[in-house]
Amino acid sequence: MKIKQSIAFPIFGTADLSLDELCRHAAEIGYAAIEMWGRRGGGAAGDDDFEEVVATAREHGLRMASTCGHGTLENGGNNPDNHDRIVSELRETIDLAAANDVPNVIAFAGNRLDGQSDLVGMVECARVLRRVAPIAEDAGVNVNVELLNSRVDHPGYLGDRTDWGIALCEMVASPRVKLLFDIYHMQIMEGDVIRSIRRALPHIGHFHTAGNPGRRDLDDTQELNYRGICNAIAATDYDGFVGHEFIPAGDIIPALKRAFQVCDAGA
Repeated sequence: MKIKQSIAFPIFGTADLSLDELCRHAAEIGYAAIEMWGRRGGGAAGDDDFEEVVATAREHGLRMASTCGHGTLENGGNNPDNHDRIVSELRETIDLAAANDVPNVIAFAGNRLDGQSDLVGMVECARVLRRVAPIAEDAGVNVNVELLNSRVDHPGYLGDRTDWGIALCEMVASPRVKLLFDIYHMQIMEGDVIRSIRRALPHIGHFHTAGNPGRRDLDDTQELNYRGICNAIAATDYDGFVGHEFIPAGDIIPALKRAFQVCDAGA
């Protein structure tokens, strides 16, 4: 199946490259969608106006592939004190996503808590996700729990292993609660990326990319073979997006062209 590629806004947006220009270049290259990091009102990247981003993307024939569903990743579902807030925020974001044809919203496991085992943390995440699952199912929107590395970028993050994520999804048992499989992060934690993807595929709702080390371009300076990884994804029935989230070492548009060409797999 042909890989559908997206790019994360605002990581590729700068003072010298407007959202409109970024979307125009992305469409010309062949990208299918853009993504937002934050949720509206959530601070930082969430301060960008959701509808404006969606409208600008549509003007260039692009879709919004994903947006952040709730709060910060450190304060996630493993802490029961966060559950009511997370449900409220996810309900709001899911409704917004459904109204704007956005198929995915992101949720976070949260940082490990003192005295809480990874299993108990998983159970708490499952509890809050079970509350959200009927909302997501009715809306036709995926809630994707992001897998992140706890060694380099997010010390203490709970959802840092593929098998942990698979077990969480099996515990929730909803077709709309899935994983955001970040290839960069899982390379740091585990390696063996293609085998992990194949094992987790029934539970994957979205992918992110970046080069390792350094979260840089998908080129020969890093250890991940994204051409091979995307060929492996394209050989499955996965029909979601592969979103680029790397930090270009040089000019943005040439970097996006190279990344697209490397990951342009399938038929």
